[in-house]
This record gives sequence, C-alpha cells and structure tokens, in this order.
Amino acid sequence: MADINCVDHGLERYRQFNMGRKDAFLAYGRKVASQLPAACALGLADGPLTIAFLLGRKEPVAIENPRQVSAYEYPKEYGPQTPSFSRATLLRANADVLLLISGTASIVGYQSLHGSDVVAQTRETLANLDAVIAEANRKLGEQKFDLQNIFLRVYIRYTADLSLVRNEMQRYIGGRIRAVFIQADICRKELLLEIEATAGNI
Repeated sequence: MADINCVDHGLERYRQFNMGRKDAFLAYGRKVASQLPAACALGLADGPLTIAFLLGRKEPVAIENPRQVSAYEYPKEYGPQTPSFSRATLLRANADVLLLISGTASIVGYQSLHGSDVVAQTRETLANLDAVIAEANRKLGEQKFDLQNIFLRVYIRYTADLSLVRNEMQRYIGGRIRAVFIQADICRKELLLEIEATAGNI
C-alpha cells in the first residue's frame, strides 16, 4: 500500500488495514485466533492498494513463533485492532508440503529491537525465521525445512543498507542463499527490513 506508515484520518494506514482485515475475518465467521493465514504487508511510495492471495480447498496449519507474541494478541498500543495473521502456514498436498512464512522482522515478544542497527535487525530477523522453521518441523514431526533450502524475499527500507543486510545474511546462513531484495517500507517505522519466505516442492 502507498505510504504504509503515513497517518491518515488520525490513524496510521497499516493500522487501518489491520482493522479492515480483522473485520473481514469476523464477517466471514472465522475465529480470529484460529487458523489465520500467513501474510505480509509492505509500503510503496505511491500507487493503488494491491492485494495478492492464495485460495485452496484444504485447511492449512497455522504456525506461530515461540519467540514472539502472536500478532492477534498484540497490546492496544499497536492499534485498535490487532494484526490478523499467523507467523507461517503449512499447506499439504498429498505427500508434498509447502511452508509460507509471513513477513518476519526484528521483533521479540511484541517489541521491535535494535533501533537503527540494520545488521542487528537482520540477525534478529534470521533468528526469528529459524524459530518459525523449527516450529514447522516440530509440527511435521521431521526436519524438512531449514534456512539453507528456502526462498527468501527481503524487503529493505533503505537501499543504502543492501550490502550490510546481504553480508549479514551470508554470515548467518552460509552457503548459497536464494533471495531477492526489494526496496519497500516496513509496517513499523523503526524496522529497517522484513523477510518473507517460501519452502517446499509443490
């Protein structure tokens, strides 16, 4: 969405989006704390609101991160309606499994960490991805996914930080990294990057 951090009609646009998304789930009759999909919301300089989604017949398995408070349980300081998404989603198709990891950032509990330090934020974000992957593997009962075999979409607020982010990812993950890097605004003003990920062989 355009200007995701902009305050419009007395409320940040991302928080307005969270209100609309939660209202939509409630209108559909879905319990907000049950089986929410993975999601990622980013900001661009301008342009219309664009929403992409996957729809299927089989109910997915929602995955949470033990290092973080579930987004739908955030305190009121993060908006009049909590964000309605899970940290990841497992989709099964016969013997195949697809893991979709939500936009993940330098948040522990529900608080942003490491202020203006993009390297530390990158490291914390990767630790969160590791935790989500470990939880997905635990639910599956096997070590199917890891950071070395996953496709990463890395959103960076400032293009000048690209080399710092890439170098820290290389140091943390090692080996060949499958990633694309995109400039975008992140849902919290203090966050400098966010990573979403996909793994599986469907």
